[in-house]
Amino acid sequence: MKKIVALVLAAMMLVAAFASCGEQGGSGSSSGSNGGGSSSFENAGKGFDANVADADFGSESGAKLKVWGPDAYIDLLTKQCDAFKEKYADKKITIEVVPQSEDTAATMMQTDAKAGADVFGFASDQFSNLINAGILSPINAKYAADIEATNNKASVDISKAMNNSTGKDALYAYPETGNGYFLVYDKSVVSDEDAASFEAILEACKKNDKKFIMDVGNGYYACMFVFTGGLRLEGLDKDNKQKFNDYDEDEVAASMKAFSKLMHDYKGTFMSDAVTAIPSGFTSTSTRPTKVGAGIDGNWDTAGISKALGKNFGAAKLPTINIDGKDTQIYSMYGYKMIGVNANSKYPRTAQILGYYLASEECQKQRAEELGWSPTNNAVVESDVVKNDVAISALIAQSEFSIPQANVGPIWDPFKSLGNKLLADDTDPETFDFAGLLENVIKNING
Repeated sequence: MKKIVALVLAAMMLVAAFASCGEQGGSGSSSGSNGGGSSSFENAGKGFDANVADADFGSESGAKLKVWGPDAYIDLLTKQCDAFKEKYADKKITIEVVPQSEDTAATMMQTDAKAGADVFGFASDQFSNLINAGILSPINAKYAADIEATNNKASVDISKAMNNSTGKDALYAYPETGNGYFLVYDKSVVSDEDAASFEAILEACKKNDKKFIMDVGNGYYACMFVFTGGLRLEGLDKDNKQKFNDYDEDEVAASMKAFSKLMHDYKGTFMSDAVTAIPSGFTSTSTRPTKVGAGIDGNWDTAGISKALGKNFGAAKLPTINIDGKDTQIYSMYGYKMIGVNANSKYPRTAQILGYYLASEECQKQRAEELGWSPTNNAVVESDVVKNDVAISALIAQSEFSIPQANVGPIWDPFKSLGNKLLADDTDPETFDFAGLLENVIKNING
């Protein structure tokens, strides 16, 4: 109930802001069954079409918007934007779709928000920076209520921040997709039973003279070496220093040792390489036979891997690893991709509606079908599109064994160094001081 009250207050503030600019009606104003007060949210849970009224556009006919999305999404994003323009043809909306990586979207927006996109995709670990820079516009309360009712709780919670005007949490981004990694494998090399155990996977690859690929020199993946041992990120303190849980140093060190030992025991089979080497490594041709048996990759590469392996495409949550005689589930980093609306947009109403549309059930289903992106919309999660997709199912299964990628400090380079040290030839897993390495990593993260 407190969240709904906060959203109502946010809507009132947005209406006031629009009114001060001389706008009439609009997305926060009274409009039939979508009018002010508690009736504003009577369609929460009913989706996009039930919550967008013609008056929501105000006087923004002829709006010109710029939209950013990653290369892999550009074709579909363009189609979706074209469908949006056709849906509201009478508004004469112009949309320019521009390729822009989600990894660098926040940096680009902070460099020059006024020249940036009106609507843009970004990774969840950039959320705090965008909020602090005042770049994200709070989501219209009516739309936010529907998003909260139709998307999984984790994706909604990670998209909220304190609204200083109300003193309450409010939605500042639309959840777009779950974002993480999992095990991918060639079923002719690694059986479904083998896929449950890291040791069995490596043994199967070695037996078949194939490679197992993981990007050890990338903090996004290397964090699993300490997460599996029980270390957790717990946001940032008032000085923007990374907070950690009360972890057991010996258990985390034991996890690091277990991973390092497998890397060394299976040297020649275990290969550290960029994830881009995995889809191409699965491809078999007359001049270059398949060289990869399994790897750790994400939903961004699903289409390429599925095409390469065909009926032999396998995907599952990350396996267990044996730590001091106990099979222990491997933990990962799990984030979300979000859709933000630029607070500097010249067409705030239309930008809000477009962002809402791109986060809708319809568009999430299209991304799941065509790109293999994991949905956050509950109806799509429960659909056959997801149930019949082994990669999306694997990602959702792994999300239960993951650490949220939100309020993250400068962890990436220290974790990268940690991963490279576990793999290094001069690291003897039997004698190396893993606890000392862990201590140095923590120190490096917080300066």
